[in-house]
Amino acid sequence: MRILVANVNTTQSMTDSIAASARSVAAPGTEIIGITPRFGAESCEGNFESYLAAIAVMDKVMSYPEPFDAVIQAGYGEHGREGLQELLDVPVVDITEAAASTAMFLGHKYSVITTLDRAVPLIEDRLKLAGLDARCASVRASGMAVLELEEEPERAVEAVIEQALLAVREDKAEIIVLGCGGMAGLDEQIRQRAGVPVVDGVAAAVTIAESLVRLGLSTSKVRTFAAPRPKTVIGWPLLAAEESASQ
Repeated sequence: MRILVANVNTTQSMTDSIAASARSVAAPGTEIIGITPRFGAESCEGNFESYLAAIAVMDKVMSYPEPFDAVIQAGYGEHGREGLQELLDVPVVDITEAAASTAMFLGHKYSVITTLDRAVPLIEDRLKLAGLDARCASVRASGMAVLELEEEPERAVEAVIEQALLAVREDKAEIIVLGCGGMAGLDEQIRQRAGVPVVDGVAAAVTIAESLVRLGLSTSKVRTFAAPRPKTVIGWPLLAAEESASQ
């Protein structure tokens, strides 16, 4: 089984970290391929960067040259999953939905700890759109930018733990969800300090994607996520358009 794990930003070191986290939970025989968009922002922390990432991820996935069995979109609260579901016949799993749905098996309410406060409304909207908001106690910001998670990992962990403890104490959360792909691999440290289950979206998405493939299940194509209707689309896919222009 081959699963593509798509980073939503262009920071290769973050792709490598996300892919390593995915491999740590993947079953024997599952090949994890981390992919980085060819264009876009070095980190996604707002609507412009999120919409740009949606196009970039679709472009990268559609230009991947080998067969694959599933795709994971490794951006918490980012746009684009729906487009991938229209374009592909294999399962598409977004870490936002994977983490939140997994958390609901573990307790009554969960809280999401993310990066900057400006990302909070995006996450709230994505959870509401997915129908996962009713059991979300809160979405809290750690105050750490995405790139700071790599640059200052110790401070990042402390900032996430601080908000996790507040979520448990003040918001009555029983599970903590890590609200950024760049937080992959931090779950055990936070669990030990917060004393509650901690869900890493990347890890959750891998196990869900593997299960869907083994069950022979994928996106329904009868209505919402039917393949795009045949029509002229100028400049897409982007890689093909660039190659044509250079000839």
